[in-house]
Amino acid sequence: MNNYTQLIKHKMSDTFKTIARFQYSTEAQIIKGRLEAEGIQVFLSDNLTIDTDPLVSNAIGGIKLKVLSRQALEAQHILESINKYSIDDEGNTINCPTCGSEKIELFSTIKDAKSLFWFIFGFLFSALPFYTRHKYKCEECKTEFDLK
Repeated sequence: MNNYTQLIKHKMSDTFKTIARFQYSTEAQIIKGRLEAEGIQVFLSDNLTIDTDPLVSNAIGGIKLKVLSRQALEAQHILESINKYSIDDEGNTINCPTCGSEKIELFSTIKDAKSLFWFIFGFLFSALPFYTRHKYKCEECKTEFDLK
């Protein structure tokens, strides 16, 4: 049974709740597999749109991972048990330089001229970007920083 059929089947009896968002579908597929292994029914929203054009991920709010409302609490506990935050090349947890939090996420940015040029080039010619700049952002204090 595919996800669309599952959605229609449960539409009348239960609703889906978004419990996580991902920038890339590979991340969402890994978490989806983990939750399904625990018996939780999962539906991904906007994954095909982002797979077609990854540059729109931030614009549409990423890939939404949804579960049945009655399974949302259990799914959130499983997500919390998985370390989804950033680590450095040696496998050490990255901490925020401002508040020391470990809740750090990697994101792409186009704040410099080189990134902007390649973004426009990719958009105009339907190509993947050759250059993107990555930064880290603390979920607690919202500080953006580069890893040194």
